[in-house]
Amino acid sequence: MAKTKTQYVCQECGRTSPKVLGRCPQCDAWDSMVEEIVEDEKTALSRVNTHGMGSLSVPKRLSEIEGEGEDRIPVPINEFSRVLGGGVVPGSIVLIGGDPGIGKSTLMLQMTMQMAAGSKVLYVSGEESARQIKMRAIRLLPGAEKKAHALPEELYLVTETNLDAIMGHVRAINPRLLVIDSIQTVYRPEMESSAGSISQVRESASRLRELAKDSGIAVFVIGHVTKQGTIAGPRVLEHIVDTVLYLEGDQFQAYRLLRSVKNRFGATSEVGVFEMQERGMIQVPNPSEAFLAERMVNAPGSAIAVTMEGTRPLLVEIQGLTSFTNFGNPRRTPNGIDFNRLLLITAVLSRRLNLRLSDQDVFVNVVGGLRLDEPAADLAVAAAITSSMRDRPIRADMALVGELGLSGELRMVGQINARLREAASLGFRQAVVPRRLQRKEPWPGGIEIYEARSLNDALKLALIE
Repeated sequence: MAKTKTQYVCQECGRTSPKVLGRCPQCDAWDSMVEEIVEDEKTALSRVNTHGMGSLSVPKRLSEIEGEGEDRIPVPINEFSRVLGGGVVPGSIVLIGGDPGIGKSTLMLQMTMQMAAGSKVLYVSGEESARQIKMRAIRLLPGAEKKAHALPEELYLVTETNLDAIMGHVRAINPRLLVIDSIQTVYRPEMESSAGSISQVRESASRLRELAKDSGIAVFVIGHVTKQGTIAGPRVLEHIVDTVLYLEGDQFQAYRLLRSVKNRFGATSEVGVFEMQERGMIQVPNPSEAFLAERMVNAPGSAIAVTMEGTRPLLVEIQGLTSFTNFGNPRRTPNGIDFNRLLLITAVLSRRLNLRLSDQDVFVNVVGGLRLDEPAADLAVAAAITSSMRDRPIRADMALVGELGLSGELRMVGQINARLREAASLGFRQAVVPRRLQRKEPWPGGIEIYEARSLNDALKLALIE
């Protein structure tokens, strides 16, 4: 009989240790080491042979492998389909994470209800009862169809956390799409650790991946997030799955962003925009127009930036406010941009434009709950702060695009023509962009382009006298 061994595994990062540690030396988390039983190699191999979904692998020539292109399953929700890269790839496994209550289960239930109109879908819930899910499904139906008989016939629902039982349901129903809500509630009974532990999450996700690859079933897995906003066990799950999606949004805002951070079948950093309403998650086909709907024209401290979210250009309003302070250490408060980026921009304004910000509190807000990570919004942030400081509004029909350097120069950003075309389509007639030394293609029509070499030149063009 093989000797039983134990090890301690950090539930935050997955580091293993032969003895218990109060603090994980890798992620510095306290009291995160949990004891787990280590199996011997023979037991592990026998389990793989017992629970494997397919036969032994056989090497093939690349030319002998069937299938030449991606046969995607269409998704009725266009914003969801956009983030996935044009539809669901059969045999893929997709991980969806987000804060509690952000709308992950609601969005997945909406998608499964629509996709069940043409194929079988199995929805596995480990957190809610079947009655609760049915009540939500009826609420998501259009007003004239809020009856139980209007629910799709091919949508199957089961409340189960035992992975072996889930696999049995999959074999019996043979669905085209499988949804697991959530992976932290699923457990393998032969493992000693509790559900939600690193070992259970890793092994359950690995077996679901084998199911997807061997059977061609598309699997969607909902994952919890940690206090830091990342999916629990991020390095464990994100390496196993094909696509990782995050559902983001401010709890005080109605808009939700479905962001792709990993996609083996499409563009990464793609974004789909939804609005949380009583009837569920309603897609926003033109998010730029929605973000600018409540904008005050000719208000000091307001600037329009054109940012790229994946392949989609978005126009967002950036608001800046400066306020005199009697304290020796003025505040810098950003909402929607990086704090260090705000410090850099205020330093350039103080040093290169002689803007006296040493006795001013500076506040910057990105309207709509968006978070901007790319430096193309630097010019708009600097213009919003300067506009508030000098109490001079920015031209209402002008968009600002450009990265700010430490010498006060403006640097070119990528996909500039796509940004300008989006601005022109929304009625903007002027744009300030960095001067490019080598012109590869002409500027798009319908919008007047002003090229600026420095931040000072750009502000002279943007601010109203």
